[in-house]
Amino acid sequence: MNRTPVVFIHGAWLHALSWEAWAERFASRGFLAFAPGWPGEGTTARDVRVSPEPIAGLDLAVLTEHYADIVRSFDVSPVIIGHSVGGLIAQHLIGADVGRAAVAIAAAPVNGVPLPRAVVPPAERRRAVDEAPPVALSPETFHRVFANTVTRAESDRLFERYAMPAPSRLLADLGCLDAARSPLTGADTGNATRGPLLLMSGQEDRLVPDSVTRTVYKQYGDSTAVTDLKQFADRGHSLVIDGGWRFVADYVLGWLEERGVRGLVEEK
Repeated sequence: MNRTPVVFIHGAWLHALSWEAWAERFASRGFLAFAPGWPGEGTTARDVRVSPEPIAGLDLAVLTEHYADIVRSFDVSPVIIGHSVGGLIAQHLIGADVGRAAVAIAAAPVNGVPLPRAVVPPAERRRAVDEAPPVALSPETFHRVFANTVTRAESDRLFERYAMPAPSRLLADLGCLDAARSPLTGADTGNATRGPLLLMSGQEDRLVPDSVTRTVYKQYGDSTAVTDLKQFADRGHSLVIDGGWRFVADYVLGWLEERGVRGLVEEK
């Protein structure tokens, strides 16, 4: 039996450990689970909060190529699952025929669809544009915009284990820092030969609103390739790490099964 690889890609303000429960869950279903961090990312989120300098220069192009190289390195084409910026990268890769199938969860939008900028205070936006330091969220802001559907106590636990600063160059590429700069977020939404794609959103998400995901979903309307949309009521941007993560993960596992993608595959 062969095992299907799955590559998890985390997004802005979360560490690669945000996928630890997903990796265990997918491994229990036969998948080879990998959750590689960003170049220069420390071992823990706290390490990055203390010393964010190694990730300061990262931008969307660097991250996309980093994960493209990882996905291409497998003998068996992997499933790609991304959250936030990771979901954007997953869409770019599957649109370029890299990967077997992709899941984009609360994904930063593709092709110029705007993101809300209120998460980064004006003073921090100016400083980030001028000096390019990593942008950190306070525990208060994390709870307000990231983990708004859970208690403050749970939000603080999630912050301590998973939250890390985001490179300002990356945020600028997403159009979060400078209204005059066009986002650098292209993906081929018209590719008819790519693998299946699932877009997922939380209807209480304040960072990537459900309306943004629905707008992106409409961009795939001209493609005959499989594109599905799943909306979760009463869930925010933390839906992959908070107490309801398993419900989301099991939906993805069920969707993959329906699309003929299984963890264990018989050798031919």
